[in-house]
Amino acid sequence: MEEETPLSQPSIFSRFATAISRRYQKLLDDLVPQRALRWIGTTVLAVLYSVRVYLLEGWYIITYALGIYVLNLLIAFLSPKIDPAVAEIETDDDGPELPTQANAEFRPFIRRLPEFKFWYGVTRGILIAMFCTLFEAFNVPVFWPILVVYFIILFTITMKRQIKHMIKYRYLPFSHGKTRYKGKDDTGAVVSQ
Repeated sequence: MEEETPLSQPSIFSRFATAISRRYQKLLDDLVPQRALRWIGTTVLAVLYSVRVYLLEGWYIITYALGIYVLNLLIAFLSPKIDPAVAEIETDDDGPELPTQANAEFRPFIRRLPEFKFWYGVTRGILIAMFCTLFEAFNVPVFWPILVVYFIILFTITMKRQIKHMIKYRYLPFSHGKTRYKGKDDTGAVVSQ
């Protein structure tokens, strides 16, 4: 057998980075089925961030940027992967679409941004914002009530447009209240929960 040269072996730094990356990915993989636990942790993190900003009385630009980022993630979470408005214009049939007529074939709602990636983005955003509050350079003096009013207006307009889109193309991005089927009973009839 040939001896390996030192150039063919990964460096200590490379092996350490790979090990850390694998452990981090393992942690994320273990968190995937723990939806309630993930969101409780993120809520606690958001409350801690809010208390920190309130007590320090600053970093309103960072908080505003975090709000815009979370709003952007929320819109992607509520939107279908293939926009029905664009699908009407395009005629090629290269993927699942939402039904636009009562007699159209049922296609499940597929999100543009899956729930796990939504959670991951929100949590990462909060952690980055909290990290930014450690530096005085990010504490830009602003009149915060204007930012709050502007964010409320932006949120209202954006959600109004999203809700109109949902109504126009008749889709519901949530599974609560939808019929779930268990399968068939002994007689062959479909049983729902």
